[in-house]
Amino acid sequence: MDLTESLRRFFGHDTFRPGQEAVISRLLPGRSVLALFPTGAGKSLCYQLPALLLDGLTLVVSPLIALMKDQVGALQARGLAAERLDSTLSPEEVNRVYSSMEDGSLKLLYVSPERLANAGFLKRLQRCDISLFAVDEAHCLSEWGHNFRPDYLRLPEVARSLGAGRVLALTATATPAVAAQIRERFGIAEEDQVQTGFARPNLRFRVHPCTARERDRRLVDLLGEAEASPAIVYVTLQETSERVAGLLKRAGIAARAYHAGMRDEDRAEVQDGFMDGLIPVVVATIAFGMGVDKSDIRRVVHFNLPKSLENYVQESGRAGRDGAPAVCDILACADDLTVLENFIYGDTPSPTALKSLVEHVLLRGEAFSVSRYDLSQSRDIRQTVVETALTYLEMEGLLVPEGPFYGGSEVRLLRPFETVLAGLPHDRKELLRRLFETGKAGRLWHRFDHGESATALGVTEEMISRILSDLAVHGEAVRRPYGLRHAYHLGAGTDRSVGAVAARLADRFASREVAEIARLHQVVDLCETPQCLPQQLIAHFGESIAPCGNCAVCLGEHAGGPLPATKRGELTLEDAALIREAKAEHHPALRQPRQLARFLCGLSSPATTRARLNRDDRFGALAEVPFLEVLDQCESF
Repeated sequence: MDLTESLRRFFGHDTFRPGQEAVISRLLPGRSVLALFPTGAGKSLCYQLPALLLDGLTLVVSPLIALMKDQVGALQARGLAAERLDSTLSPEEVNRVYSSMEDGSLKLLYVSPERLANAGFLKRLQRCDISLFAVDEAHCLSEWGHNFRPDYLRLPEVARSLGAGRVLALTATATPAVAAQIRERFGIAEEDQVQTGFARPNLRFRVHPCTARERDRRLVDLLGEAEASPAIVYVTLQETSERVAGLLKRAGIAARAYHAGMRDEDRAEVQDGFMDGLIPVVVATIAFGMGVDKSDIRRVVHFNLPKSLENYVQESGRAGRDGAPAVCDILACADDLTVLENFIYGDTPSPTALKSLVEHVLLRGEAFSVSRYDLSQSRDIRQTVVETALTYLEMEGLLVPEGPFYGGSEVRLLRPFETVLAGLPHDRKELLRRLFETGKAGRLWHRFDHGESATALGVTEEMISRILSDLAVHGEAVRRPYGLRHAYHLGAGTDRSVGAVAARLADRFASREVAEIARLHQVVDLCETPQCLPQQLIAHFGESIAPCGNCAVCLGEHAGGPLPATKRGELTLEDAALIREAKAEHHPALRQPRQLARFLCGLSSPATTRARLNRDDRFGALAEVPFLEVLDQCESF
């Protein structure tokens, strides 16, 4: 098969980028491949072209809705049969995608990893011929990687259960250890790892050691240099993005903030403006950039230290994708370490909270369901951490997932209730009347907990769901699901002792904490070591190059040495009095020392958010103090 001719016919390109042909030529005969390419090196073509040459359906698993939308739109514009399934689609659009899956006309389907936990969707996929199972951002599978996502752990088993003809795992940021773990999980031979090298000669890396006071001025100077935009300025905190965007505007630089706390429409306006060239500078948290395919970014500035070398490579790699020169700057200040470390320590759940969670899931019988949101709220553990804890229990064989479902429905009648009942058989009419008596009536919507309604009526939850669904099908009501739950049954794990299981979970989270702190300090080492910057970065990913001759170290602009820091002394007597005062109030959301320490360090949790303690003047009063020092004081009183 002439791959170059296929490339020209489907995509209009005359040549492959490095590594692309090597990946595709392995996939077509049925081998599974790990593609380790730098950001912007054309990973997507490695599954798009095979999808068009293979019989059957190519399933692309990606966590990035923006990427799905962009790629599906581009493929459809070329007349290619590609679709996506995500939370933004209407029921009618979802059904249209299902129809194209069933009739075999669909060639590429993009989904999120979470959707593959849905048992009903998996049954649909099992009726399809999955010729290629492609996993983007495959480093998320590694629990010791920089961006672990629990839903990724299930993907190897999903690929096997679907009988996928071959697997393609893709990532731009896998260390040798993480790459080996990806290969092992997906059964990829070592010789089928295609790695093109991380060197980006067109990028100039610079480190600017500075104090927190100096940073604002240094940023304005950097963005005033020639060809300094389009630019992304990365910051750690949402409030920092707003402050720095305002600072740049006052300096005459057109900039906008972007962060997860903004309204969806405002974020879309900023992203679209940046893509269209109307907004030259975006000051963003890491919420910005994933899946944003803008080739002419000339400058990426890290106003705050990145969380890890992997994050830094991914974020700085968004510059210069067009191959033209671009600059990547770090305004390096050791003061950032306290905030970044505090986030890591604050995420670690307390042993008490973990034991309570384990009791809840292991002592409920052989089969049960849980709401991750409710577990998060009741145990005061962030929901993503709850998901990770449950996944660890799956990895131990203690829990076997059976997929998500909605435990409730909200129903808005389109006609008066008595009119809806009119004409129904007597038994049906009485059942519907009794069902609505079990619901909670609002101004427009009735809310039903399927379990509570089923118990009250002496029927199954499936029947409750079917009755409410029939109302919508027959045009009598609008129905929307609520209350996402996940079903499990207990596995064959031998040791179900709550104390032992909770202790093992605590050890896992403690190990993750140590690994995250170590990753953060690797960034400091990069900035402090008087060695070629690209050489250090590439060594982290298992490769070696000669000094680049173009970075700040090679040009003699940066000699290394300790980063500037504003020394903060030990906790003061006033700080100790503040801790004692807050503890003496015995607030339910601050009962545990770790809860109190998180509150004083300005780290939100489900309990403090629910109690609106984020508005308390003491919230974040000790944000500049290392978390472990605050925790030690909270435990001593």
